[in-house]
Parts: sequence; C-alpha cells; structure tokens
Amino acid sequence: MKDIQGQTTQPKKVLIVDDHALVSEGIAQLIGVKSGLTVCGMAANAHEGFELVGKTEPDLVIVDLSLPGKSGLELIKDIHASYPQVAILTLSMHEESMYAERALRAGARGYLMKSEGGQRLLEGIQRVLGGGVFVSDTVATRVLERFSGRRAKPTLNPVESLSDREFEVFQLIGRGLGTRQIADQLHLSIKTVEAYRGSLKEKLKLASGPELVHYAISWQQSQAIAGD
Repeated sequence: MKDIQGQTTQPKKVLIVDDHALVSEGIAQLIGVKSGLTVCGMAANAHEGFELVGKTEPDLVIVDLSLPGKSGLELIKDIHASYPQVAILTLSMHEESMYAERALRAGARGYLMKSEGGQRLLEGIQRVLGGGVFVSDTVATRVLERFSGRRAKPTLNPVESLSDREFEVFQLIGRGLGTRQIADQLHLSIKTVEAYRGSLKEKLKLASGPELVHYAISWQQSQAIAGD
C-alpha cells in the first residue's frame, strides 16, 4: 500500500495468541479485509506466542488472558520486558473490572472484551498501533483516579485486592489444581504456593483451606457463566 506521499508502506503485522482456533481464525479474517494490516502468525499458548514474537517481529500482539499453562497476563509481562516496542492488546471474555487494570499494569496498551464485536476490535487495533490506549470509559476513569492520587471508590469484591501472583494462584485453585500442580505450573516451590494460600485466606477472610477451595471454585464458575 502507499501513504499520502505516494510512497509504498509495509502493512502492520499482527500476531494472535488465543487457544481457540475458531477465535484466532475469525480475528485473522477480520484483519485480512482491513487495508494496512496483516496477520504474521497465530499461537495457541504463551510459550508458542513468545517464540513467535521473536521470529515474526510483530507490530502488535493480541493476547487472550485465558491460555493453557502460563497465563496471558504473564505472557504480556514477558513480551513487554523483552520487546517493549511491541504493542499489546488484550482480548478476553473476562469482565474488565477484574482484569483490565492488571493487563495494563503488565504492559498491555488496551483491553477489549470478546463480546464487543469486530468493529470495536479494529478500533482498538488502530488506536494501540497509533500509540494510544484503548479501554472503556469506566476503566479510563479508574486509572486516572489512581494516577491523580484521588481515592478510587472502594470495591466490594475482595478478589480485586489480590496481587497478580495471588490472583493467578487463586484462579488455579478455582480450576481444581492442588498445591503441587500449582507449583509445577507456575515454577514455584510448594512452600511458596502454601504461603500464597495463607495470604489468600487472610485477604479473603477465610478460615480454612477447604473454604478457600470452595470460594475459588465458586468464583471461577461465576466467571465462566459471565463469559458465556
């Protein structure tokens, strides 16, 4: 394609990381009809996605948060640390109030829920590639309140108070994983995971391990229903 001076310009390269093939293919088709964009690769997990960033040198990576194994949030942190010039747009089924700020802190430049549709996705891609930030007005207001030093409205959901790592452990507990499985998946010691379990019980005001498991599973199920 050519720019306004008539010079040939290369299309912006987009890498898609999502474990659902139909979603990735749908996004690829949407991008394919948009002049100035091209899909340079698709990955189904974080490891594959990180490798493709190095191989294909994309301008933008679209990352789903719910990936098998290593989470999308950790992938965002890895890409941002190793390839800070690469823009990242998070596309997720999860409610933005719980995940958007975490994704932005990790290094993403935008957050979009999958339910918002193709046109909004294209708007997000163009905004982020242009150097802007793409989030809803609600998220933008919350971020500005924190940045300006104004106290954000207190949340009624204690899960929002968890650190990123605590939140990740909490999610894995909700998926039915035991301490050793969580340690293996996150490359942590069993002792460290047990410490996280202790801090989770304290922050969520739960008296025992079984209560934590029940709470985490119930929360995970509620998120799955919200994303349907």
